[in-house]
Amino acid sequence: MASASKVKKTVRIASGRKRVRQDVKINAANSALRSKFRTAIKGVLKAVQAGDKAKAADAFKAAQSVIDSIADKGIFHKNKAARHKSRLAAKVKALSLAA
Repeated sequence: MASASKVKKTVRIASGRKRVRQDVKINAANSALRSKFRTAIKGVLKAVQAGDKAKAADAFKAAQSVIDSIADKGIFHKNKAARHKSRLAAKVKALSLAA
């Protein structure tokens, strides 16, 4: 029986090696953008939790552009981006209506 350890094969064809190099760079860029997306959302949620209307509105405005840029680049589906923006907008609006 073969061992359970996973052995990574090295690519021998030049185009395959180039693809691997590109994948590493693309993965790093996409990870950074996903992190930026999460940070933007957390900023809005923290402002809403604190009850700061002005800060929440500013954070939401900034988060919208981050969310849109990520959807445009294809990292997230456009419907996922729309869902996040909609839910954040509802929370910011509820905050302004509550007080």
